[in-house]
Amino acid sequence: MTTETRVEVRDDVGILNARQAVRALSRTLGFSDTDLTLIATAVSEIARNMVEYGRGGEFVFAVLDRAPRKGIAVTAVDHGPGISNIPRAMEDGYSSGRGLGLGLPGARRLMDEFEIESKAEVGTTISMVKWAP
Repeated sequence: MTTETRVEVRDDVGILNARQAVRALSRTLGFSDTDLTLIATAVSEIARNMVEYGRGGEFVFAVLDRAPRKGIAVTAVDHGPGISNIPRAMEDGYSSGRGLGLGLPGARRLMDEFEIESKAEVGTTISMVKWAP
């Protein structure tokens, strides 16, 4: 049986709800307080981008049980304009808006696995995993 939580993100309240939901689910896996903060920060960065650039979207948080490892899978989907140049967007300091350009590359560094797919006028899907110690 898969434990899964869905959170819609359209505004700052949605960002907060996503942070709280991923922390709660991750806590059940025995992540340290430090890891809980890293996971929540990665989710916050993606959620902020989702609100600012992606017209909102949805997170799906799921427990991974791949014996002997357990982890948290995070999938973020928006239906925004897409990212035209993913390699450029993954560079520290690059921003297509007013941000510092640390969100996507920062989230990638905080998680153990990170994948991004994007299509113009279809949207962006980001998949991340953090494995429990």
